Amino acid sequence: MSDVSTGTPRLLDRAEEAAYELRAQEGSIWTGSRLLIGIVAFVFASLAFAYFYLRSSNNSDLWRPHSVTAPTMIGAPIFAIVVASALLNMFGTLRMRKGQSVDWEVSGWTAVGGLLLATAMQIWELTRLPFFPGSSGYSSTFIGWAALNAALLLTSAYWLETLLARAIRMRRAVAEDGGPARSATPPARLFRASLEGCSQYVLFAAFVNLLFWVLFYVLV
Repeated sequence: MSDVSTGTPRLLDRAEEAAYELRAQEGSIWTGSRLLIGIVAFVFASLAFAYFYLRSSNNSDLWRPHSVTAPTMIGAPIFAIVVASALLNMFGTLRMRKGQSVDWEVSGWTAVGGLLLATAMQIWELTRLPFFPGSSGYSSTFIGWAALNAALLLTSAYWLETLLARAIRMRRAVAEDGGPARSATPPARLFRASLEGCSQYVLFAAFVNLLFWVLFYVLV
């Protein structure tokens, strides 16, 4: 009798501890993903500061001599592909919240392909520039932006791809519990928390591309 009476509270305590740890892990994923966006935002903010500082000072007219500009025919498709991929991934995430995991997988894989294509085009654009590194303030800031943007797009594609692969692996395990979109199991809940962070990160990448597209191609 004593074993039974003392065993039940212990089981309840363990269940409460497990639930608390799960909520803590979800909170950590939420906080960590937003902190990551904040850290990357500071990096691009420093680049934007350098852009405006060099443009406003324009020492010896070396900000943009001879009105050089990065190739618009390459930059425009990069911008369009990134924005389209972010919107498509956001649509898929909304469908996932409604329980349509297949729609998210289709849009997610399409978005991964778009982000990888944009990354490759960003690297290729560096080989087609009409100026040399360090030849002007515009060229220096643009090359810094292009390198950082390629890294941003690549990490976005990698994060999203890992979530898609995880969804495939857990599909059978949580099939009877509503699938990845509805399951209350810890792996499914942590997966959805990471998916929300990834969606915010991809949207942030699209915003960064919009901002610097205006700076380097419109406000020249």
